[in-house]
Amino acid sequence: MKVEIFTDKAPKPVGPYSQAIKVGNFLFISGQIGISPDTGKLRESFKEQAEQVFENIAHILEQAGYSWEDVVRVVVYLRDLSHFQELNRIYQSVFERVKVKPVRSTVEVSKLPLDALVEIEITAYKEG
Repeated sequence: MKVEIFTDKAPKPVGPYSQAIKVGNFLFISGQIGISPDTGKLRESFKEQAEQVFENIAHILEQAGYSWEDVVRVVVYLRDLSHFQELNRIYQSVFERVKVKPVRSTVEVSKLPLDALVEIEITAYKEG
């Protein structure tokens, strides 16, 4: 059974898609960019955008009854790979208490929605 997950604590999608979909024990979170749900605007610096992305994802995970411990896959899209080390510092702070770190891919892309600097999508799995 497929169930749509939505929280007002994360920004609404910028296109015709769901924030997240739960299928069985899996949770698929759409790519999140650094939009503040309070203002509806993209944060300015890379650090602010990346931190906002992880905050938005945390709210979606919580709404669905998942945690960072349940994350099994992370895909990161960067507009500029020179932000890789800064991303790793923020990423490490998010996943520092997680025993088994998720798999991850990081890809440089030429453009992201709303000219964002980073977009991150998550897959989580929770034992039934």
